[in-house]
Amino acid sequence: MGRTSYHHGDLRATILAQAAAMVAERGADGISLRELARAAGVSHAAPAHHFTDRRGLFTALAAEGWRKLAVALEGARPAFLEAAVAYVGFAFAQPGHYAVMFDRSLIDSADPALKQAEAAARAELSRGVETLTDPRAETDPEAAALAAWSLVHGFVMLRLNHVIPTAADPVEDVARIARMLFGG
Repeated sequence: MGRTSYHHGDLRATILAQAAAMVAERGADGISLRELARAAGVSHAAPAHHFTDRRGLFTALAAEGWRKLAVALEGARPAFLEAAVAYVGFAFAQPGHYAVMFDRSLIDSADPALKQAEAAARAELSRGVETLTDPRAETDPEAAALAAWSLVHGFVMLRLNHVIPTAADPVEDVARIARMLFGG
């Protein structure tokens, strides 16, 4: 392999994008750093400089996903309905990231960058929940945040696993459900 094949600009970002695409297409099983290196046109050892191993790769992918989710939720401020729609929109726009974010068997949950990214996304979701006017949500914002997250995450998982009909637009569906349950 010639030296010019190593000039990707940002190999880390290239590998993460390729990993997200592969996970979205076929799941995380069987994806290796070697396969990602081949797809990126670099030596099989090149990805290890950024991720050490497969767990490091998926941890970085999950952290990137949590950061992207936080940005999506931040852009949806201030109301809960907009946060719910942004969450579902993110999940369907970034299925490779989303799958890895919630598969603890793939990642190092203690990774500081991952923990920081998760906290940022949770904080943004909580900001949306804080706009609910239901007295129960105002009395117990922690439970309201968990209920809201359960709604959007559960909805996404049901749709992604084809447990519920998929003909309608998922964003429209979650908006309808969120309004019904949370008056959002």
